[in-house]
Amino acid sequence: MNNIKQTSKESYTLYPLIFKPILKPVIWGGSNICRFKQIEPVQEGIGESWEISGVPHSVSVVANGPLAGESLDKLLATAREQLVGKKNYEMFCNTFPLLIKFIDAHDDLSIQVHPDDRLAKERHNSFGKTEMWYVIHAEQGAFLYSGFEQQITPEEYIETVKNNSFTEKLKKHEVKEGDVFFLPAGRVHAIGAGCFVAEIQQTSDITYRIYDYDRRDASGKARELHTELAKEAIDYTVYNSYKTEYQREKNRPVKLADCIYFTTQLLEIDQPMKRSYEMLDSFVIFICLDGNCSLCDNKGNEISVHQGETVLFPADTGSVTLKPNGEARLLETYID
Repeated sequence: MNNIKQTSKESYTLYPLIFKPILKPVIWGGSNICRFKQIEPVQEGIGESWEISGVPHSVSVVANGPLAGESLDKLLATAREQLVGKKNYEMFCNTFPLLIKFIDAHDDLSIQVHPDDRLAKERHNSFGKTEMWYVIHAEQGAFLYSGFEQQITPEEYIETVKNNSFTEKLKKHEVKEGDVFFLPAGRVHAIGAGCFVAEIQQTSDITYRIYDYDRRDASGKARELHTELAKEAIDYTVYNSYKTEYQREKNRPVKLADCIYFTTQLLEIDQPMKRSYEMLDSFVIFICLDGNCSLCDNKGNEISVHQGETVLFPADTGSVTLKPNGEARLLETYID
């Protein structure tokens, strides 16, 4: 149970917010999300849990405190820069800028790519999608695709999709717990069976599905592909490395991603840690990956989170002190 202690009873006094998870049934989903998040009864075929979302038709709803039942978009329209920060509100207005997910791949996900801001705006009047993955768990032999192994042209891309050899051109990575992949818009990617990941991304639901292993849905229909749309969106550059290298450290923040869309740090702690946000013009999100932890802000609010929970601290938060119960592992993300 989450314990909220508030200093005010005003209806729009902001405090640390937890949202109701939005569970997404998909053909490649499993049952690990419910187990990880301690949701009963366990549901099969759940591929994603959207923890914090401002995506239309999948907008998060507050689960805790006096604002329980309030949707994120309505809250943002009222609290504005108090919730997300002045710069973020000027840039994104009433759209919450990040989408936070857990993904459970019981089967291989489709090969896909996301357009950048320019192309997404031009084609869909939407933001593009840059994202990152943190591997929470991986079964023996689990892998994912990120980027190209071999250089190909746009014309060769079309041909390899037609003759089912496209995956041979991609960089295949066998993965383990703690692996991190930063995926800028334009990078071809896919999560393989046996991967359980946390995903942080721009708020966008624009995905170009390139290849889906000729799978059929329950009615025998193949899922729609976007081969031609993806052609212009793909970054065909072959890079030396696609995996983020970092050194794990106890009780010190370790930076995993730092781009214009989000900054993410890993916090592995077994003692209290104070994080100061006085100079930060942004909300801060904590994603609890392991253990449980009490988070206390400078306004007197305190909330307890356990494995599988995600909490949003509004932009008017000056500091947060994390107090683990034993050991805890969290991702901290914000827009710098």
